[in-house]
Amino acid sequence: MKEKRLKWQKRIAMLLVFALAAGMAPSAPDSVTVSAAPSGTQQKIDEEERNKAELENNQEQNEKELSGLRGVQSDLKADLEDLNAQLNKVVKRLEELEQKIRGKESEIAETQEALDEARALEERQYACMVMWAQAMYEYQEENYISELLGEGDFASVLNAADYIEKVAASGRNLMDDYEANRRLIEEHEARLKDEKIDLDNLKVAAEAEKNKVSGLISQTSNHIVATSEQIAEAEQKALEYEAEIKKAEENIEYLKKKLAEELALSQAAANAAWRDISEVTFAAGDRKLLANLIYCEAGGEPYAGQVAVGAVVINRVLSSKFPDTVVGVIYQSKQFSPVASGRLELALAADRATPQCYQAADEAMSGATNVGSCLFFRTPVPGLTGTNIGGHVFY
Repeated sequence: MKEKRLKWQKRIAMLLVFALAAGMAPSAPDSVTVSAAPSGTQQKIDEEERNKAELENNQEQNEKELSGLRGVQSDLKADLEDLNAQLNKVVKRLEELEQKIRGKESEIAETQEALDEARALEERQYACMVMWAQAMYEYQEENYISELLGEGDFASVLNAADYIEKVAASGRNLMDDYEANRRLIEEHEARLKDEKIDLDNLKVAAEAEKNKVSGLISQTSNHIVATSEQIAEAEQKALEYEAEIKKAEENIEYLKKKLAEELALSQAAANAAWRDISEVTFAAGDRKLLANLIYCEAGGEPYAGQVAVGAVVINRVLSSKFPDTVVGVIYQSKQFSPVASGRLELALAADRATPQCYQAADEAMSGATNVGSCLFFRTPVPGLTGTNIGGHVFY
């Protein structure tokens, strides 16, 4: 029955969340003093307060960073809006330039056609004049004079000569006109080509500006994306800090309540009845259980420290304010951290307790104590007085 009870209590103990060894201890059952020094719970409260202050400071710094990032994001969006406006202007200017270039190309083509036509007319007229000159040369001057004299009267001769001269002058004038018109067309063509070159250069500059603005837009957009990601991370941190601060506040509230309970328990234990060691009946597994707890709590401590840990457990068994068995004391809710962490169960499974730990357990179970009737122990903290053995203070 005792073994079943032990197994049942061990299963219950594995469900506990954490162990807290703290409080105040009487120096003797009939003459008890209560230390006014801060307990382990008080130190945890102080630690939680410092943790909360640090979290709040981190939260404040994160909020400043978040505010800065939002400002940067706002500026980047404004820059992006300006760049988009610039790009729209450049694109519109490019469209206008392309339209002008197309118009100029059309004018150049028309001018080229007119120039080709003028050159053709000039060539035809030149050919006609060459033929006329050749005919005049081949038609001897004597024949020309004879023809003139053969006209009859002198007036007819003059009219014929005048006609011939006018025909020749008209051909020359027409040739001059064709040549002048061709030169005008060539000048107009050259001017149009120069204007097109200027337009092409403007188009190249506008294309370069467009590419530059497009690059700035892409760069700014990437910065906005990166900033948005940073803002998302900062906002997530803000939520995490908020949750951690809330958790710290809950822990502080719980620990303050726990400290009040410990102080009340310590006072009650000081005024309560204590049993004599002769009144305690130990179960078969108590020795192994106590030795392995000593191993977990003080395995690296000197022998005196190991005896002291065992003495605290037995003192609690003797106090009417704690369970009256070794199993009940060790597995009491939130008392010994190796129970909550599972280290004790691992130690028990492999029976890791050393012979020295077993010897300390035997000495404590015999009623020996080197810490009086202390009920608590912990690592030393400033202001906590008690019996210091190794790395623990017993109080």
